[in-house]
Amino acid sequence: MELQEKVNVPVFIGVDRDVFLRDVYPKRRPAVLRSVCLGPCLEKWTAHYLREKGGDMEVKVHVSTVPKMNFLHKNFVYKTLPFNEFVKRASEKKHSDFFLCEDESYYLRSLGEDVRKEPADIRKQFPVLAEDFKIPEFFDPDQFFSSVFRISSCGLQLWTHYDVMDNLLAQVTGTKRVVLYSPQDALHLYMSGDKSEVLDIDSPDLEQFPEFAKAKRFECVLQPGDLLFIPALWFHNTLALEFGVGVNVFWRHLAAESYDKKDPYGNKDPVAATRALQALERALHTLDELPPEYKDFYGRRMVQRIQKRTYIDSNDIKNSDESEANPG
Repeated sequence: MELQEKVNVPVFIGVDRDVFLRDVYPKRRPAVLRSVCLGPCLEKWTAHYLREKGGDMEVKVHVSTVPKMNFLHKNFVYKTLPFNEFVKRASEKKHSDFFLCEDESYYLRSLGEDVRKEPADIRKQFPVLAEDFKIPEFFDPDQFFSSVFRISSCGLQLWTHYDVMDNLLAQVTGTKRVVLYSPQDALHLYMSGDKSEVLDIDSPDLEQFPEFAKAKRFECVLQPGDLLFIPALWFHNTLALEFGVGVNVFWRHLAAESYDKKDPYGNKDPVAATRALQALERALHTLDELPPEYKDFYGRRMVQRIQKRTYIDSNDIKNSDESEANPG
């Protein structure tokens, strides 16, 4: 079976707030934004500079013996290191000091002060470094949710998942490949919560995951200074082609009350979606009271009702994708 149709993510040059809100944001499709001012971080954020300015504050990091990190099966451990020591290790291929093995991989996703209540904000956790980074003003300040500082070893690959907030991924140091899948392809991704069970997206086991071949693969390689707009609900998988430093800026696409207030990571489904999924579970338990052939029949009727009430017409999506292939 031939693997997935591939589409290059469109690139927009020199986008300002007006252009973003007019030509990019309403389409709800990924876009690479190039030549947007991110501040002096592009020149300053070398490994040496980060170690010097970041100091020895302790950070909690992921450490794995392999570069392909897997959240479903937890093939990594959490370790605490001084920030400057972490940057040293993450920026080198072989380690004289290590936890698991001399070529282990490292990944930092910054956290809020109270990890259970506060979203990450680079201005609070790394105030000196934050002075070098200019958050693009593409949304209203009251929509801001978090700014997540990320550092990855070369070769580090993160699992395919979606977020419920809109997201600008700013690549500051190094290059990064990003593969994305549309929310409309969710049924082909073998979801477990907000993550895909297909761990190897480049050489997937199509006997185990045959539907995965039907998912359309959107792809881009981010250069230093690039921004990637990832709309809420779009699945994404990242691969650091070099030692990489970046910042994710998340903001609310929906009204603030639509989101779970006890969600510092921005990855819990909107409140209404959570209620709907809980109601569906109750409905499915009710169907369990019927014999198998009745459960099958009424299950199919439920699927039909859901399709009629919620699905977007696939022709509209196809036409939108084709128009974005040539953004001009």
